[in-house]
Amino acid sequence: MQRDKVTIRQVTKRAGNAPRLAMITAYDFYSARFADRAGVDLILVGDSLGSFMLGYPGTVPVTMDEMIHHCRAVARAAPAAFVVGDLPFGSYQTSTRDAVANAVRLVKEGGCEAVKLEGGAERTEAVAAIAGAGIPVMGHVGLGPQSQHAYGGYRVQGRTAQAAERVLRDGIAIAGAGSFAIVIEAVPRRVAEEVTRRVPVATIGIGAGPGCDGQVLIYHEVVGMHTGQAPRYVKQYAAVGDQITAAVTRYCREVRDGQFPAREHSYLMEQSELDRFREHTGEPGRGADRPQPAAHAGGAER
Repeated sequence: MQRDKVTIRQVTKRAGNAPRLAMITAYDFYSARFADRAGVDLILVGDSLGSFMLGYPGTVPVTMDEMIHHCRAVARAAPAAFVVGDLPFGSYQTSTRDAVANAVRLVKEGGCEAVKLEGGAERTEAVAAIAGAGIPVMGHVGLGPQSQHAYGGYRVQGRTAQAAERVLRDGIAIAGAGSFAIVIEAVPRRVAEEVTRRVPVATIGIGAGPGCDGQVLIYHEVVGMHTGQAPRYVKQYAAVGDQITAAVTRYCREVRDGQFPAREHSYLMEQSELDRFREHTGEPGRGADRPQPAAHAGGAER
């Protein structure tokens, strides 16, 4: 059943017992379509596609052209969900002008309705400039995968009082600069709760506990289409990867054994046309050897 389009006005601060926002990170046409049919509120085309779609060791190598390519695919799924595209590493850190220009590309060429960028107080100028250009901006504080080298790897942020205060300041600064929502990644749950309490925009957690206004996970991890160890915060809801492996294994076996394709997987000819074809190619038609049964006359080949 078709549902109403989710707009930015609906992605607002959750009040009271309002339903939490459900966001999923997806990178291609069908994952976006399946997620949308399931009823997600937002789809993030994340630069994590570097790892999940392109085989990169992380997000840093992802380019603007690669992001636009995948954003287009998700947009073509015509989702009712609100589509957000990640600004990749190097597309907004160099200058405010670059940040706005690349945000425009994600919207104009990629079909996104908003963009997301990582960073705290140091990114307020870029956030304000992009928002000033009329493009909704989603912030991202806590662990920023693009900064993994600065962190010394993928490490939980905000575990000390000082570090927690920095996450809080970053959230407040990004909200104040004009972001419409903030992703909080890999921080202790109490820190995320405090950020959520203090900022006037919606927070979306990933590895940040249940106190945020919404949650986001990666499609491949939700449905079990990934390999290797998933982070602690991931809950896997299916084992689609195992089913895919089993299906392709069976296909290989049936091809090698001659079981596939069977008659029902083949296109057939009328028997009279097959007989004529065989006569023209020097092969005696079936009718030349024996008469065709009356019940089959004029029908398709057996």
